[in-house]
Amino acid sequence: MDNIPYLLVVMQMLMAFVCIVFFISGLDDLFIDLYFWVRRFYRKFFVMTKYQPLTEQQILDKPEQFIAIMLPAWDESAVIGQMLRNTIKSINYTNYHIFVGVYPNDPKTRAEVEKVMVESEHVHLCITGDDGPTNKADCLNWICNGIRKFEQKNNIEFACYIMQDCEDVIHPLCYKLFNYLFPKADMVQLPVLSLPRKWYEFTGAHYQDEFAQLHYKDLPVRESITRSIPAAGVGVAFSRKAINVVANNNNNQIFSTNSLTEDYDFGFKLREYNLKQMFVRLFVDRTITKKSLITGKKKQVKVKELVCIKEFFPNIFWASVRQKSRWVLGIGLQGWANLGWKGPLSIKYILYRDRKALITNLINLLGYIIVLVVVSIWIIISLDPNSYQYPPLVEEGTFLWYLIAINAFFLVLRIFHRGYCVKQLHGWTQAFLSFPRMVWGNVINFFATTRALSQYMTYLRTKKTIGWDKTDHVYPEDNALNVFKPKLGEFLVGAGIITKEQLDNALTKQIEQPRLLGDLLSELGYVQKVQLESIIENM
Repeated sequence: MDNIPYLLVVMQMLMAFVCIVFFISGLDDLFIDLYFWVRRFYRKFFVMTKYQPLTEQQILDKPEQFIAIMLPAWDESAVIGQMLRNTIKSINYTNYHIFVGVYPNDPKTRAEVEKVMVESEHVHLCITGDDGPTNKADCLNWICNGIRKFEQKNNIEFACYIMQDCEDVIHPLCYKLFNYLFPKADMVQLPVLSLPRKWYEFTGAHYQDEFAQLHYKDLPVRESITRSIPAAGVGVAFSRKAINVVANNNNNQIFSTNSLTEDYDFGFKLREYNLKQMFVRLFVDRTITKKSLITGKKKQVKVKELVCIKEFFPNIFWASVRQKSRWVLGIGLQGWANLGWKGPLSIKYILYRDRKALITNLINLLGYIIVLVVVSIWIIISLDPNSYQYPPLVEEGTFLWYLIAINAFFLVLRIFHRGYCVKQLHGWTQAFLSFPRMVWGNVINFFATTRALSQYMTYLRTKKTIGWDKTDHVYPEDNALNVFKPKLGEFLVGAGIITKEQLDNALTKQIEQPRLLGDLLSELGYVQKVQLESIIENM
C-alpha cells in the first residue's frame, strides 16, 4: 500500500502521454470522417445526378480481352488445387490464363497445379529460378517473365495482369469488370472483404470490420485526396502499359524484392510515373427469396451485391499476429525506408497515416493497461474503509480532464464509423459486434507491431533479407464458397444466353405463377430445355 502514491503519479504521467497521442490521432481520423461525409453528399447531389451509373449489362456487353492472372505460391499444396478449380468453375470469363509461380523445392504444390493443368488449358506453371521461399515479389517477377514468354510463343497480348492469392473467393463478375475498365485505367483495385464468420470467432471476424471500414470509407477518401491508392495484393489489376513502364524504369524488376508489401510500393511507383489508378466499387442487382417474419409467405426482393474479392483470413491468434506483422513491417518500416517522405503534402499526409500505426498500435494497449491498473487500485482501496483516500487522478476542469473528454468523443466517432461501414456491407448483427472486436483487434495489432519491430531490428543488425513470412492458408468449405455462387438466371445472363430484361420478365411471371425458373425460361422460348439441363448439371 505504501507504493500506491508513486504508482498513481506514474499512471497520471502515462495517462497524459497516452491522451496526447490519442488526441493527435483522433484529429487525423476526424478529418478523414468529415472528408468522407462531405464527399459523399457532394457526389450524391452534384455528381451522380449528371451520370448514369455503370450497369451489369454494360460490363457484360464489352468483348473479352485476354487477361493474365498471377498467383504466387509457396507451400500451398493444401489449398491451391481447390482454389484453382473453384475459380475456373465460378468466374464468368473465357479469355483468361492463370500463371502459378512455384519453387523448384516445392514439389507438392507443383504436383497439385499440374493436376489442374490436365483438367484445364487455362492454368500454367511458372518455375522460379531459385529455391524458396524467397519473397512474394521475387515470385511475382518470375511469373511476369513466364507471361512474356507465353505471349511470344502464342502471339497474344494480355490487356491486364491480375494479382490473386491462394485463398481468394472471387466474384463471378470481377474479371468482366476488369475487362471493361482496361485500357482506360492503368491500375484498378476492387474491394477486398472477409468471408462471413461466426459471431464468436473474434480473431477471424475482426478482419471483417477493419476491411469494411478501409474499403468502404478510407480508400475512397484516400483516392480523392491523392489520386493514388495502394494495391491490396489481391483483387488488383495492372495494365500492360503499367507493367512495361515500371519494368523499363527499374532494370526489368517489376516488383520490389526489398519489401514484404510489394503491392503497396507498386501503387506509389505508378503515381510517380503519372499512371491512372482507380478504386472501383460496383453493386449489382440480385433477386433473392425472403420469408416474411409476419405472414410467413415467401417473396422476392432485390438486393445490392458488391463485386469484390472475399478472403478467408486466419482465425488463430498467433497466425493473425504473424500475418499482420508482415503488413506492419512492409508498410510501416520497409515502406518508410524505401519510399521516405517523397511527394506533395497530400502524399506525406497519407504516409503519416500509414505509419502512425507503429505508435498507435502500441499506445492502444498501454491505454488498456492504465485503465486496468487504476481501476484495480481503486478497488483495493475501497475494500479497506480505513485506508487513506487519495485525490482523483484527474481533476475536473484541468487540461487533462478536457483532453479525456475530447478523446471520449473521438472514441464514440470511431465506434460509430466502424459500425456504420460494417452495417453497409455485412448487416446489423456484425455492426453491433464490431465494437468488442475492435478491442480484440487492438490486442492483435499490439503483438503484430512488436513482432514487426523485432524482425526489423534483427534485419538492421544482421543485414539479412527478411524472407517470405507467409500465412498458412486454409481454403473455405463449400458453404462459404456459396457466397458468390450465381443463381441460374444470373448465370444465364452472365453467359450471354439470355438478356437482363428476359430474366426480369421471367421472374415477374414466377411471382404470379410459382414454378421453377428454368421451366418458365424454356416456355418463354428464351433457352432450349436440352441446353438448360446441361447448364444446370455443370453449375
